[in-house]
Amino acid sequence: MSQARVPHTVAVVGAGAAGAMTAIQLCETAARRRVPLDLVLVDPAPEAGRGTAYATPDPRHRLNVPAGGMSCYPDDPGHLTRWLCRHGESGVTAADFVPRHRFGAYVADTLGQAIVRAHGVVRVRRVRARAVGCADGSGGRLEIRLDDGELLDTDSVVIATGPAAGNAAWAPTALRESARFIASPWTPGALDGPLADPSDVLLVGTGLTAVDLVLSLDRPGRTLHALSRGGLLPQPHALTPAGAMAPPEGLHGASLERLRRAVYRHVGRAVRLHGDWRPALDSLRPLTAELWQGLTADERAEFLARDGALWNTHRHRMSPSTGEALARARTARRLRTHSGRVVAAHPEPDGTVTVALADGRSLRVGWVIDCTGPGPRPDDPLWCSLLDSGAAVPGPLGMGVATRDGRLVDAQGLCGRPLFTLGAPRRGELWETTAVPEIRVQAAALARDLLAPLTPVARRSRRRPLDGHGLPLSTYAEAAAAHRSGIDRVLKVRAGAEDAFRRAVTLDPGFALGHASLALLGHECGADIDVPRALADAQRSARERADERERSFVDVVTRRVHGTDTDGSALLRHLDSHPGDALALAAAVPTIAFSGVADLDDDYALPLVERASPAYDGHWFHTSLLAFLRQGQGRYHEAGELAHRALAAEPASGHAVHALAHVHYESGAHEAGRDWLDRWVSGQGRGAVHRAHFSWHIALHELALDDPAAVRRRWLAQLAPGRVQGVRALVDSGSLLWRARLSDSWHGDMPAEDVLDCVAREVVERPATAFTALHAAVALAAVGDVAALRRLRDHAAGADEVQREVIVPLCEAFGALVEERFQEAARGLDAVLPVLRKVGGSAAQREVVEETLLYALVAGGRCDAARRLLDIRLDRKPAPRDRRLMAALPTP
Repeated sequence: MSQARVPHTVAVVGAGAAGAMTAIQLCETAARRRVPLDLVLVDPAPEAGRGTAYATPDPRHRLNVPAGGMSCYPDDPGHLTRWLCRHGESGVTAADFVPRHRFGAYVADTLGQAIVRAHGVVRVRRVRARAVGCADGSGGRLEIRLDDGELLDTDSVVIATGPAAGNAAWAPTALRESARFIASPWTPGALDGPLADPSDVLLVGTGLTAVDLVLSLDRPGRTLHALSRGGLLPQPHALTPAGAMAPPEGLHGASLERLRRAVYRHVGRAVRLHGDWRPALDSLRPLTAELWQGLTADERAEFLARDGALWNTHRHRMSPSTGEALARARTARRLRTHSGRVVAAHPEPDGTVTVALADGRSLRVGWVIDCTGPGPRPDDPLWCSLLDSGAAVPGPLGMGVATRDGRLVDAQGLCGRPLFTLGAPRRGELWETTAVPEIRVQAAALARDLLAPLTPVARRSRRRPLDGHGLPLSTYAEAAAAHRSGIDRVLKVRAGAEDAFRRAVTLDPGFALGHASLALLGHECGADIDVPRALADAQRSARERADERERSFVDVVTRRVHGTDTDGSALLRHLDSHPGDALALAAAVPTIAFSGVADLDDDYALPLVERASPAYDGHWFHTSLLAFLRQGQGRYHEAGELAHRALAAEPASGHAVHALAHVHYESGAHEAGRDWLDRWVSGQGRGAVHRAHFSWHIALHELALDDPAAVRRRWLAQLAPGRVQGVRALVDSGSLLWRARLSDSWHGDMPAEDVLDCVAREVVERPATAFTALHAAVALAAVGDVAALRRLRDHAAGADEVQREVIVPLCEAFGALVEERFQEAARGLDAVLPVLRKVGGSAAQREVVEETLLYALVAGGRCDAARRLLDIRLDRKPAPRDRRLMAALPTP
């Protein structure tokens, strides 16, 4: 009988940002790998995730890094920004410097979510106590001693206690013993005295701690003195960041003197190119640890003595708004900086303190606050016990502790104990290691390495479950069943696919295809899915557990989301190798569910689908796709027969219904198409996920039949905002309103503003796909918002190739139309028509541009051109509306 696996126990000491990020990565990695884990978070703080840095309630204390660089996840840089948008700050951008307490709330919430998702695999316990000792236990385990006397037995320990507290060794004894001296300004209640007392304050230290205190303590009538050896305050970030730079080449293995010259040349180049030194320094960030490790001990010491202060003030910057606040205080002489050091202090009878400086000056202040930052080595009880026992040794130059890839080095130079750390204690090894961008990478690496020996080796003999078309899945039976249900619903265009895929990844967080399917659904269909998060989970899971087909699909979705596969070559290569991948095939062909490959014309699409035929053996989904492609070729009779064959096998096949809807519309069978589709929507189509799109098709028939009253009834009953939301409202509801207005089929106020109100502004002005961008431009033209059209144009100019080629001129043409520059609008729209197919979607959807051109021609007095266009349209398919428009044109 096999024994149950005993969970490995990991104790994370410290639950600030570093400890919380470590716990997040441990929870998510263990859940993906299905490694049973007992996780113990040891910290006396009331809430995990904040620590000292992010517990401040003062909204003036802002992050010193833009929100785009502060995600908990190294592979998902936008995670914080999206969290803020979902939690009341919809206008925040990656370039904003948000209040630090908001970041603390974000870390705490992200940790909570990770714990919930890992439930059943990871058991988390929170211990509200301080660790004061750590010693070897039995069986290679470790024993942590807490300040309340409890002993914790654990397999591994991660010490994430953050920077060492300052010890005020610089302060004279008389000052340290004074009630007017504040050694730890972030201790709760420590600043009550200076906040209540308006007397002057001396801040010893001019780094970021001093900057925060200036913001809190600055007020009229008070002078704040900031003292350090160099008297330098941190530099601010640029209000508008300059462009990025590549780091200089040839720095690896260089001496300090050579590095110094190269960096100064690099800074000079940045100033010449960008008018700003910051891009040069920022470009060195990925190389800093490697360059530091390449220096000798003497060179490191020289760097700290000669360059350290200058590096820190330029490398660790404050937000632009903070910089402006300090500049105002300095201009008003409420903030004065001094270079030097304290040599003596004398308490005065009135309670003030006279502080003597080394250069003979003296300052009389009411309070002295230590802002010198962390000491050179950790000195809390836990670290002291490890250093005293030889389980840890001081790091290079006495900074932090000695580590090797995050593992503590003992007095014998070995890494034999399961003791790990990250962040500030690794300063001696890495130099730059105290900021979130470095800590989150260390946390992820630590979780991978710590759990690697515990991850069970997959047995190749285990039979994997299959998807609905016989392809193996790297998951377990329950998750595979949920995934099959999701795929089935996507192929039928039925509601519930999102829920099924979510269930799949909840059952198996390491199921790469489940995450990738969610990302694709969110990106293409506007489902309420955090697409970057799902994509990052898919990529991480694919690296850990996936076969070649699954890794290829994740790569396809990644390229599709990032817009780097505009010609669809990656997707088409995937289908050449895996024709039975139904979701990939659905994504390649422009249909109701997906926009398809932009440049996939009928001459290529049909062979692609036909080549996949053996993998489907007459399956109704494959037949439905063939029907849709045949109608795109104008082979309407054949398309209708295929659609009816698919519906006979699966009456709920939305793709077959969609193909038949196009057959009716493109062949001009408007009455028959309206009646048949209306019956299906009221019956079998009740569960269709894109029911509004089918209603849109019915409304197109009613519009073509020149029945304005029916169009209005259809819109109010099935397409009005509230009944339709998000991208679907943009694509269907918005475009229908615009087409009704162009043909004088909508009388009275047109509720286009209501459509835009139910779509996220980011989707309208920064759409991910050219197809969405086309319909965003239509909706913005309908409300006459030229400014928003220009913002959409600017976004498209920096987006993928299709948006640059099609959407940019389209926005300009729509803008000209709104401003009644009809001749210019007509020229622009006419020029776009030949390349319009690249945006994807169907001919019926893209027809909105042709109808806008017709309107611009008539409004611009070019009736002959309008008559020629109407002749083409009537030859293509008869429509009473177009005959009415033709009759209304003045006789030449």
